[in-house]
Amino acid sequence: MFGLSELALILLVVVVVLGVKKLPELTRSAGKAARIFKSEAKALKEQDSPEAHAGPGRVVAGTVVERDEPAARS
Repeated sequence: MFGLSELALILLVVVVVLGVKKLPELTRSAGKAARIFKSEAKALKEQDSPEAHAGPGRVVAGTVVERDEPAARS
């Protein structure tokens, strides 16, 4: 992999190429992208959990989940 001196050199080249003015914008957008990615991953994890699919009257892990109160029929 890369050593510390190689990473420092790459960082220096990025700063020179992009310029000091663009660096805050770049880090801000990278942080925003990381937050969006984290929230989407969390949403997918919650969506795939068995609790998300456990609605009234559905079979979950071999058991039927019943409603607390029967629905009133009109």
